[in-house]
This record gives sequence, C-alpha cells and structure tokens, in this order.
Amino acid sequence: MKLQVENLYFSLDEKQIIEDMNLHVSEGEFVGIIGPNGSGKSTLLKNIYRALKPDSGVLFLDGKNINKMNPKTAAKKMGVVGQVNEVPFDFKVEEIVAMGRSPYKGFFEGDSLQDQEIVAEAIKQIGMSDMNKRNFSDLSGGERQRVLLGRMLAQQTDLLLLDEPTNHLDIQHQLQIFDLIKVLGVTVLSAIHDLNLAALYCDRLYAVKDGRMLLAGTTEEVLTSESIYKIYGVRADVTVHPVTNKVSITFLPQSLLEGENK
Repeated sequence: MKLQVENLYFSLDEKQIIEDMNLHVSEGEFVGIIGPNGSGKSTLLKNIYRALKPDSGVLFLDGKNINKMNPKTAAKKMGVVGQVNEVPFDFKVEEIVAMGRSPYKGFFEGDSLQDQEIVAEAIKQIGMSDMNKRNFSDLSGGERQRVLLGRMLAQQTDLLLLDEPTNHLDIQHQLQIFDLIKVLGVTVLSAIHDLNLAALYCDRLYAVKDGRMLLAGTTEEVLTSESIYKIYGVRADVTVHPVTNKVSITFLPQSLLEGENK
C-alpha cells in the first residue's frame, strides 16, 4: 500500500492550519511525523483518514483518490488510532476489538469463526487476553490505548495511520507496541512525540512546524542537533548508540547550559 499526499491545504475558521504539504510513504515503510504541539501533525493525519476535508490537494492510496472511496472500502485499506481514546458507549475489550472486523461484514452479520480467531489473536498481540471481558470504562488510559490498537490490528489493513499511538503507555508497552507494528511489515505513517522512539523505529521522518513541512529525510538526516533546535527550539546532544546503531538524543536543559557558561 502506497500513500501519496500532494499540495494539501486545510483551514479552520479562516485560519490556515496546513499549507502546501507533500509527503509519500512507500509500501512497507514506517514513516514518522514529528514537530511541536500545534504544528499540524494530527490535522494532517485527520485529512488523510477523512475525519477532516482538505480545502485543496489530493491524497492517493495506490494511485486512487482517498476522498472518492466509499467508507467501507477506505476502512478496509486504512487502520487508524487517534489521540482520543474514549468510546461513546461502554463495551467489553473483546467487543471493541471485534469492531475492527465490521468493514468486512454486512448489516446484522455476526462474527464468523475466522473473525473470532482474528480478534483473539489481536487481543493476544496487545497482551490483554486476561482482560478481554473487562469493561472499557474500567481501564487505565494506557490500557484503553492498547485496546484501540487491538481493534486496528483486527481490521487487518495494509496502511496504519497512527497519532502518537504510544501516548499514555509505559516504557515496556511503548516498545512492545512499536515492535509489534514494525514486524507486521505493513505501511505505517505515525505522528510521534518521542524522538528517540522515532529514531529507533522509523525509516524516514517528516518534520512539521507551523502547518508547513520543514524537513524530510532519514532519521539520521532529520535528527541532528541543528535540526532539533530549528524544530523545537531546544539544544540536544545527538550521537549514534553503540548497541542499536540508531540515533540517540539527549536534551540539554537551558539551566544546565547557562550554568556551564558562568
């Protein structure tokens, strides 16, 4: 599954939120979007998965216009996990994960044996087999996020659109979820807050600031001390970790830097 975004513009209440954004994700790539809060990362993703409608620009999946697809077709192609992890009605864990199978069924059609096996495997993958009968409302924020990831896994799409998918998760589950997503071998576009996680898992990065695409390239090209200062306005020491051979970032507090200059 290949994603292409061309000349995307989006405004809200006459304010330009996204301006002339272009990006592509090749089949099987894991591509990250980084940038400060309010930079347009979530808005970009919402335009791609059709929660918002762009003012202009074109979005393609394997050469087909996303905005011309019917909802069921789009749901079979794109799996989404957003930042908001609320569900309007209370359901059990297994019921929410089973919702990922809905694009493949008609009205009032029950779960087949295959559906049940797929749902059980998705619950196992997120490490919640012993909680499948729990009510969603009784779960912690991190547990809810894992359930929504499970729903996306049950959907079995070839493109995953993730908006800070490890938000609320502890370190163990952050790594577990990204490991799982990585080994699926599907196409992934994810907004990521943690730059060290982005360096570990992403093939390429897009840096967004003030609604515009600021930088694009490999993690090594984008995550430099100079670029991080340009994007976030903070100083950082960037090295290559001897074990992972990936970029490793240590942020340098302004108070510490001022102390050294005295």
